[in-house]
Amino acid sequence: MVRQSGGMRAAAPVIGSDAAALAVARSYAESIADSVIERDRSGAVPAAALAALDGSGLLGVTVPAEHGGPDVSPVTLAEVVRIIAAVDPAIAQTPQAHFLFVDVLAVWGSDDQRQRLFADVLAGARIGNALAERGGRHAQDLRTRLRADGAGLRLDGTKYYCTGSVTARWIAVSALDESDRLVVAFVERDAPGVDVDTDWDVMGQRATVSGTTTLRAAPVDPALVVPYHRAFEVPQQLGARAQLVHAAIQVGIAGGALRDATEFVRIRARPFFEAARGGWADSAGQDPHTILRHGRLVTRVRAAEQLLRWAAGELQDVGRHPADADQAARGSLAVAQAKAFACDIATEVASDLFALTGASAADERHDLSRHWRNARTHASHDPVDWKYHHIGNHVLNGVLPPNHGQL
Repeated sequence: MVRQSGGMRAAAPVIGSDAAALAVARSYAESIADSVIERDRSGAVPAAALAALDGSGLLGVTVPAEHGGPDVSPVTLAEVVRIIAAVDPAIAQTPQAHFLFVDVLAVWGSDDQRQRLFADVLAGARIGNALAERGGRHAQDLRTRLRADGAGLRLDGTKYYCTGSVTARWIAVSALDESDRLVVAFVERDAPGVDVDTDWDVMGQRATVSGTTTLRAAPVDPALVVPYHRAFEVPQQLGARAQLVHAAIQVGIAGGALRDATEFVRIRARPFFEAARGGWADSAGQDPHTILRHGRLVTRVRAAEQLLRWAAGELQDVGRHPADADQAARGSLAVAQAKAFACDIATEVASDLFALTGASAADERHDLSRHWRNARTHASHDPVDWKYHHIGNHVLNGVLPPNHGQL
């Protein structure tokens, strides 16, 4: 048994291979497809869908083999996320930070931390995040502090955009220690002094419930603190691997929007009257302008999928421990291309969906606006212009990209 927020449940199965991970992802995505509109409309905590995710074994797919996991390739991880995101990108985003902190532990965790937390992860325990903050000069202008008192270590601070933390087993909290060094402390979701709110009221990605986490003298086990500042003092791929998941979410949104547009045109839409009167079309799918626009979108989505696969392959070649700054840049810039392009394509497809389908598709009962709302909300996570900037600066001027967690 593994203890999750809200009680006990049976341990998840351990997925044994890349092929098995893809099969489980397809099965899981199918199981949550019929309820996606309900989750989008309610904005409530998707407890059932997340419990099924936690119990699927997918949370453990990137755990290193020496700790009992399958350590699937980045190509497989991206495809797992894309498959789920094509059905529900909010659910697909929920374990994004989880996969990041599995990587953090794999690269920077102590033997004790890996043994303790990886066992939980393989059993189905999800790691939520408490990283970003509001009110500072920018989202990473941290005020959360890790301090020592007579009873041990304590966390004090307020975080926002805490995706998935409301139902997580563990929360990874970024803070400054008493020497102003960046650390990550793993705290239990149900620990005293930890309060996770559901104050998440946004136009898209509603079911992520990425609200506020407040820490008031929350106790921290000193054995569960990672010196996170060290990760960005050397070449790293933590940022690239984390961004790969975000890229896969956008590619999934694009594919899901195209799927729903295609179905609507085939089953519900009518041809424009000029096409029908002119003898060019008996159905919406025969309208020459619809055919042209649909062909363009199909090609763009396929390009985004292939770019995602290529970027994931670059990360696979570079590995979790890049040999040098040039290798780290190789991975980061590849993912930057995939992420920026995917954001552009997802919003384009989600908008052009209505050009293909006509006014009837705007009826709220279809909830097709969720594709654009999800794409635009998720793309606001970090600006694609900065990604294009670093890509261009490297090609034109040979400047390596900055070494941080969002690239």
